[in-house]
Amino acid sequence: MEQSGVLVMKPMPEFKMEAYDAKSGHYIHVSSKNYIGTWTIVCFYPADFTFVCPTEIAAMNAHLDKINGELGCEVLAVSTDTKFSHKRFVETEPLLKDLKLTIAADHQGHTARKFGVMLEEEGIALRGRFLINPDGIVVAQEVQSPPVGRSVEEFIRQIEAHQHAYKTNEVCPAGWRPGKKTLPVHTDMEKMTGKVGEYISIEEILS
Repeated sequence: MEQSGVLVMKPMPEFKMEAYDAKSGHYIHVSSKNYIGTWTIVCFYPADFTFVCPTEIAAMNAHLDKINGELGCEVLAVSTDTKFSHKRFVETEPLLKDLKLTIAADHQGHTARKFGVMLEEEGIALRGRFLINPDGIVVAQEVQSPPVGRSVEEFIRQIEAHQHAYKTNEVCPAGWRPGKKTLPVHTDMEKMTGKVGEYISIEEILS
């Protein structure tokens, strides 16, 4: 089944792929079923042996202690290369030294199509990053064209905000970070409607 349009607030598309586990150095199989019940990031990139892609992968890996250890998010990188290409890419690209991520091989593009990020003429995926909650629902997606890399720091902020909202039912204003004020609309919705500025200032939002 091919997917089109926005995935946010929809179930994570089902998938099965071969992959290269850089941490163990082994080829493995991954499935969407492996990621139900946990926070998950599925991160597509255009291709191995390119230019922006290793910088993104290396940046994600550099923050893995925060993303996986502290925030409990599983991370799956995906491109349309084969598992053999992934292994060679990790072994030869200096930026990927000590990589601990799993990179899935979507070499026929089936999974990229389900996530709506496949560029058919080029045979590669767009830069698509998806955050899935423990219920298997996509809560955030970011899709960009190949020339520009994504910010891991901003994505971590979004993960923290979505996890807080998921746990508390509160909503998070623009730029929210842990420790900043949230909006308890689940208890004060009527009181706050049309008067958010009486509860939080622009200075607090931008601080």
